[in-house]
Amino acid sequence: MPRLLLLNNVLLLLCCSIYLGTGFSLVFFQLPIEPHLTVDNYQFIFVGPVTAATRFFTYMTIVMLLCGVIMLATEWLSGLRWVPVVTLAGIIATTVLTVSVILPLNGLLAQGITDPAKLKSIFHEWANLNRLRFVLWVVQWCAMSYWFYRLAWLARADQ
Repeated sequence: MPRLLLLNNVLLLLCCSIYLGTGFSLVFFQLPIEPHLTVDNYQFIFVGPVTAATRFFTYMTIVMLLCGVIMLATEWLSGLRWVPVVTLAGIIATTVLTVSVILPLNGLLAQGITDPAKLKSIFHEWANLNRLRFVLWVVQWCAMSYWFYRLAWLARADQ
């Protein structure tokens, strides 16, 4: 396999790993503080980090889509073409979920919410959508990891 193609796939795995790590951090460390967020403190905890993450992940997602298409083109005739198909489907699904549903909620939260009941409702919806997005990130990572696992297994199978 040409080194540039391998580098492409490593970069895609890296991006999937960044998503996976972000999802773990979000689900297991940040979302549990949801009940403690108030109209007085949520903007400090939420708006800045989410705005920075959105900027970063926008560019990373573009890189992932490009790498995924390259991987799909190069794996099309192999028995592992399902890996880039699943990975790209996951990237597209998370992007659609993010752009169509999560980003509008981010916008509402960034504008400032003063009603505690409305804040609780929006954060609850936001948290549930991010749990779903985390599942999609896990699927992407598992698919990419399987590709590397399979190639390593085949390389060592004769020894």
